[in-house]
Amino acid sequence: METPSDENNKIREPFLSSSPSKGGFGTLPFILATEAFERVATLGLSPNMIVYLRREFGMETAKAANVIFFWSAATNFTPIIGAFIADSYMGKYRMIGFGSVLCFLGMILLWSTAIIPQARPYCDQFNTTCEAPTTPQLLLLYCSLGLISIGAGGIRSSCMAFGADQLDKRNNPENTKTLQSFFGWYYATVTFSALIAVTLIVYVQDNLGWGMGFGIPVMLMFGSAVSFFLASSFYIKLKAKTSLLTGLAQVLVASFRNRHIELPSHATNEVYHIRKGSMLQVPSEKLRFLNKACVIKDPQEDLTSNGDASNPWNLCTVDQVEDLKALIRVMPLCSAGIMMSVNVYQGSFMVIQAGTMDRHVTPNFEIPAGSFSMFMMISIVVWIPFYDRIALPLASKIKGKSVRLGLKQRMGIGLLCSCASMVASAIVEYTRRKIAIEEGLSDEPPAVVHMSALWILPFYILGGLAEAFNGIGQIEFCYSELPKTMSTIAANIYGFGTFISNLVASFITSMVNNVTKRGGESWISSNMNKGHYDYYYCLLAGLSMLNFIYFLACCKAYGPCHGDNKNQAEKSKKGDYESIDDS
Repeated sequence: METPSDENNKIREPFLSSSPSKGGFGTLPFILATEAFERVATLGLSPNMIVYLRREFGMETAKAANVIFFWSAATNFTPIIGAFIADSYMGKYRMIGFGSVLCFLGMILLWSTAIIPQARPYCDQFNTTCEAPTTPQLLLLYCSLGLISIGAGGIRSSCMAFGADQLDKRNNPENTKTLQSFFGWYYATVTFSALIAVTLIVYVQDNLGWGMGFGIPVMLMFGSAVSFFLASSFYIKLKAKTSLLTGLAQVLVASFRNRHIELPSHATNEVYHIRKGSMLQVPSEKLRFLNKACVIKDPQEDLTSNGDASNPWNLCTVDQVEDLKALIRVMPLCSAGIMMSVNVYQGSFMVIQAGTMDRHVTPNFEIPAGSFSMFMMISIVVWIPFYDRIALPLASKIKGKSVRLGLKQRMGIGLLCSCASMVASAIVEYTRRKIAIEEGLSDEPPAVVHMSALWILPFYILGGLAEAFNGIGQIEFCYSELPKTMSTIAANIYGFGTFISNLVASFITSMVNNVTKRGGESWISSNMNKGHYDYYYCLLAGLSMLNFIYFLACCKAYGPCHGDNKNQAEKSKKGDYESIDDS
């Protein structure tokens, strides 16, 4: 077992061995450009993808939605795998480079389906009918989406951490402030890139065709790879080390292998394997079966001469066990956010819905259907500073004390906003469908009804508030509740939940389509005027309310948050603090 000083030496060695010119702020424009180009390229494909699959590949709405759900799931899951491989084997630099190349190749393949007629089935755009796609055509399509997901996962898993490596000088007193500044620029870059993607790229796709609309992301992805490799000689490249995920897996394996041993009735530090320099001497009583992973059965066999575990898959440290327990504790609360993400991903159907409504803002300008998702991002960008700089100070001024919302309360508000977004969507779709039938458009699904598409804005605005409250609250919750050594995992828990939500969304969509079409027209029919998307949204609203009840039960079982308690204790000493109880 390595001592903390040995571990620090390993981490800092690249800084000591690197020339003074390596790293620093000069490398950040190249790293941020890599992330920005990748985000614009990949996010620019997502909004209109359901339209592309329906028009150019003749897919039914439900099938096209499932393809997008699985694609989104893969894109959200691959960063987790990428982070593990980068930390354990490849290193962040190689992972980003590998991801850039794969994503670029995937973009080229997808572009080829738009510019090569033989790469997609023949479709009669006037009669909105298409031949069935052949196996090679589908294989080309799915391979392109798969390569994009893997490539994006390689970039997203390591780009932020790699940028932090360029600035993380432990002996610099301004280190924390510098890193906070970088993280702020990073998230600002990601948000701005997303806005560009859902506005300019989508506009090009709608007005200049798929060839140009997919060709621009290809050029952007090429720019992403070039910008990253241009500064290769100036980067600080840390070597891969053992991943924390490996340590957590070792706890599970060791506890299973030691499942037959008896836990000592009186725990002492001589019974358990303790990491040198650790403050934890004995494991907690919660989830006691995991404590068997750190029990020393025979010191001569289990430990080496310097006190390390002879086999880390048979014996773990108390710290490793407690890390896994902390992760298990936060998972139920975090899982409540899955349903919120399911609702957010209904935006694919909103694109179709917006396409059948009047999207004109002025007589000469109309918003592309795929660009309506920008309102969700705008609501997030507007709400966060409003909440932090206006709402809280105003409430504090009225109360005469500092006021804030607890972590779990913010997460709960986000879930309610998500539920409300589905209720609003159901009302709008009920009205839109009624108008379409009254205007005799039941058999003309592409026809535009006399109803403004701005009525679907409540879905995006409430969805943005849900993300701002629950999404950001969940990330902050994980950071405050998990040990500092698990900050990488804390950052990826939300992404993993998003991956699960895509699978859940696909399952719900398939079940609703298969069950409801037995009685005639499916609720989520390709003809929105004959389907009942309003019923589908009501179902999601009901599931969201059940999920909120589940969240309340998890809150009660979890108890108070450590972060809220800590802040409350510090502020209470000054007598100027008021917080809504979060327990």
